[in-house]
Amino acid sequence: MTHVEDELAGQPECWTRAAAEAPGHAGALPAPGERVAIVGCGTSYFMAQSAAALREGAGQGETDAFAASEFPPGRSYDRVVALSRSGTTTEVLDLLGELRGSTRTTAVTADPATPVMAAADDVVVLGFADERSVVQTRFATTALTLLRAHLGLHTDAVVADARTALTAPLPEGLVDRTQFTFLGHGWTVGLAHEAALKMREAAQSWTEAYPAMEYRHGPISITTHGTATWMLGQAPEGLAEQVRETGGLWVAGDLDPLAELVRAQRLAVAVAESRGLDPDRPRHLTRSVILTP
Repeated sequence: MTHVEDELAGQPECWTRAAAEAPGHAGALPAPGERVAIVGCGTSYFMAQSAAALREGAGQGETDAFAASEFPPGRSYDRVVALSRSGTTTEVLDLLGELRGSTRTTAVTADPATPVMAAADDVVVLGFADERSVVQTRFATTALTLLRAHLGLHTDAVVADARTALTAPLPEGLVDRTQFTFLGHGWTVGLAHEAALKMREAAQSWTEAYPAMEYRHGPISITTHGTATWMLGQAPEGLAEQVRETGGLWVAGDLDPLAELVRAQRLAVAVAESRGLDPDRPRHLTRSVILTP
C-alpha cells in the first residue's frame, strides 16, 4: 500500500477527531460577524474556497478565499486564516509576516515544529492528520472538517459517507477514461478543483474543474466517448442527460460532497496505478514549496 492509499483510508477517523476537538479551538477560529479571509496554496487554497463559501452561506460573515500569493494588499479583515500542512510554505509565511501587528491571524497546520507556529497569532495543530506523502489527502479534508464543525455543519452522516466512499466500487469503466471533469456548486466548487488537482498530481491525467452551471458554456464541447464528468453535490437540472447524450460517462455525487472527494482521491490512485505511475512520487513536486531568495 502506498502512503497516499494509507492516508486517504484514515480520513473517517481524522474527521471524527477534528469535529470532537473543534469546540476547544473556538477562540482561534473565526467568530460570527468577523470579516474573514482564508488563504492557502495548492490544495489548501481549494479547501479555503470551500470553507469560505460554507461560512458565508451559514450567515457567519463576509468571507473571502485567496491563494496566499494573491492576497490583496490593503484590504481590511478582522482575521486571516492560513491553511498550511507543512507550516513551511514560503507564500503563507510571507503573508503572515506582512499581516503581523495589523490583522489577527490563525494558522491551521499539521506540524508544530515549523516556522508557522511563530508566524501566526493563533495556531491549530492537527498533528494526527499529518502525512508522509507529497499529495495531500487527509490533512486537507480534516482541516475543512474542523471548519465545518466550527460552523455546526458537520454530522456523523458525513463520516458514514466517507466510509462508504472508501469501500464502494468505483463506476465500471471509469479508470479507463482519457479525460475527467469535476463539477461543483457553491462550496463544492473548491472540492471540484481539488479533485482535479489530485488527478493531475497523482495520475498525470487530463483533468478540468468548473462550477456546474459553467460547464455548458464551452467545456462540454470536449465531452465524448472516453471522457467522464463527475458532479460533487446536487447537479443542475438536465445536465446529466446532456452529458450522457454526448456519449460521456456521467458520475453522480450521491454522497456528502466531502466524501465524494474521497472517492475522487481513490480514482486518482487507481488511474495512476493503471498507468504504471507511483502516486507517492508525483512528477516535479515536493511536499512543501519553499522559495529561496
